[in-house]
Amino acid sequence: MKDQIIRKIFNGLIYIHILHHGNKEWFYGSWMIDELKEHGYNISPGTLYPILKAMVEEDLLYKKEKNVNGKIRKYYTNTEKGNLLLLDLKKNLKELVDEVL
Repeated sequence: MKDQIIRKIFNGLIYIHILHHGNKEWFYGSWMIDELKEHGYNISPGTLYPILKAMVEEDLLYKKEKNVNGKIRKYYTNTEKGNLLLLDLKKNLKELVDEVL
C-alpha cells in the first residue's frame, strides 16, 4: 500500500516537472527521461510518451516534429493552458510544503 501511494505522488510530480521544463524551453522525450533520472525518477519511454501524448491531447503541451539526422524527433513545450496550470500547481505545492514542513 505504501509503495502504491508513493508511486501516485511521484506520478503527479512528473506532470509538474514536465510543465516546469515546458515553461522554459522546447524539450524532447529522451532528454526528459534523463532529466527525471537526475531527480530520482526511473521512468521508461513506455511510461513517459503516453503521459506526453495525453498532455498534448489535454492542450497542456504543444508538440512539433523535427527531422534530426534522418529521424523524426518530437519536441514539446507548454501551451498557455499548461502555463496557467503550472502556476496553480506551484501555488498549491508551496502551500502544502509550507504547511507540512
